[in-house]
Amino acid sequence: MLQVKHIINSHCHIYPEKIAHKAVAAVDHFYEDWLGELNDGTAGTLLRTGMEAGITHFIVHSVATKPEQVGSINRFIASAAAASEGHFTGLGAMHPDSADMEGDIDGLIALGLKGVKIHPDIQEFRADSKNAMRIFELCEDRGIPILVHTGDYRYDYSNPNRIVPVLKAFPRLKFIGAHFGGWSIWEEAAAVLSDFPNICVDTSSSFCGLTPERAKNLVRLYGSERVMFGTDYPLWPQKDELAFLERMELLPEELENVCWKTCAELFGISFPEDGQKTVQA
Repeated sequence: MLQVKHIINSHCHIYPEKIAHKAVAAVDHFYEDWLGELNDGTAGTLLRTGMEAGITHFIVHSVATKPEQVGSINRFIASAAAASEGHFTGLGAMHPDSADMEGDIDGLIALGLKGVKIHPDIQEFRADSKNAMRIFELCEDRGIPILVHTGDYRYDYSNPNRIVPVLKAFPRLKFIGAHFGGWSIWEEAAAVLSDFPNICVDTSSSFCGLTPERAKNLVRLYGSERVMFGTDYPLWPQKDELAFLERMELLPEELENVCWKTCAELFGISFPEDGQKTVQA
């Protein structure tokens, strides 16, 4: 078992119970044959299986496939975070085709959400498109992190050629590149993106395609202070992802950064046992 002070799962999709089965099936279809054992996509299962694995805090979010879904998704995420007794930090959805992106971001902040999540490959927009750049501009202006699905060998929405212009245009942006900055093209993405100081990455849905040694090399290429543990719930059992992380044989300081310090600093999360109240979204 990992010997670390805390563990945060920085990448978790959750859905209302009445649509969770359909949403999880859609994710399974999108990722074809890559997925392992799936969870049911509900907040309750996330919390239960996470706590069983030793995880005590979770960054939760969902993706709006249509502009009109933004408001209802953000209210659901805010409600789930409020009901979690301090275990969830929520991120809000945005969509590049929204008629009122400024209203959307101010609305999610008013709900207590701590950042934004977008998925160019599922939402089908190029990350460096004009409308997407407006989302990044608003996040930089408001000073909130944005978690972005990055990379896919099948598409040209969020690969490094689309992310580099974003990082150059918004040097103060708190950009999180999911999946080590490039799902399915991990090393290629890291070779291009790791030199940009304004990107952090998470480990979600990456261990499935990497050896422990390759994953450790990626952590060190970015620097552990810019890497966050994440599982992409409801994909991949949380306990199995932690077991893989342990097999990477990172140094103690690296493990603390990856397991919680990087994420806690980025989102302003503290823990009751450290003498402070946990931040709630």
